[in-house]
Amino acid sequence: MPHFRISEAARLLGVSDDTVRRWVDAGTLPVRADASNRKVIDGAALAEFAREHASAPPDPSGVQRSARNRMVGLVTSVVTDTVMAQVEMQCGPHRVVSLMSSEAVRDLGLEPGALAVAVIKSTNVVVETPGGHL
Repeated sequence: MPHFRISEAARLLGVSDDTVRRWVDAGTLPVRADASNRKVIDGAALAEFAREHASAPPDPSGVQRSARNRMVGLVTSVVTDTVMAQVEMQCGPHRVVSLMSSEAVRDLGLEPGALAVAVIKSTNVVVETPGGHL
């Protein structure tokens, strides 16, 4: 069964080590001691905690959609030619790259520093496992 140190769990959850320690101290997130007597969190327990505490960014439009992945972020780069554009966003710790028409970039007013939402319909997601811990 995979397990994660507090710092690894914090990185995966996008919070500080201190926040994870507070959850552990409050009994919200279960821990155990590993062979080196360090506090570790069971991978399944961490996944359940992440799922229970996940919250989608607010969607003021009220539009119903089939895409379930909405990531609010900051536009960091826009490269355009006459027809197509590449837009890069930083959504928390995640870099998102989108290809779209140059017309869409102009219509949306996308430029570095603009706030935007990446709506992702994940019909083709590649899942990898790292060779070790984070």
